[in-house]
Amino acid sequence: MEFMSDHASPYFTKIEHIGIAVRSLEEAIPRYERLMGGRVYKREMVEREGVETAFLLCGPNKIELLESRGSDGPIALFLERRGEGMHHVAYAVADIRSEMHRLKQEGFQLLSDEPNPGADGKWVCFIHPRGVSGVLTELCQDRD
Repeated sequence: MEFMSDHASPYFTKIEHIGIAVRSLEEAIPRYERLMGGRVYKREMVEREGVETAFLLCGPNKIELLESRGSDGPIALFLERRGEGMHHVAYAVADIRSEMHRLKQEGFQLLSDEPNPGADGKWVCFIHPRGVSGVLTELCQDRD
């Protein structure tokens, strides 16, 4: 199937990663490495969110495994309510602040007023899932 560029999003440049909440990175990493036939290339703590992440490549995209490092962070609450599974879809954007402004104008509820430092050298902002068919959506821009 050939993709038509005139149908591509003018705002989102690609799916940056899919975030998956897990109870234990030590258990999930070997499972995902066997599943995907690749290795985790990066582990990182995101202190602000109380989460440890591990990244695997999937073609041009990434899978981010997320383990809570406390009992009250967003991943801990997600695991308590829903159990392990897909937590969010992240999209790369060229200018996160202009996208945040555009999305506010379009009526989406952003979970922060400013981009925050996230894992893998990104600025991030989340969009409330109630406005996106129940899917927590993350915008990502390189911090460079």
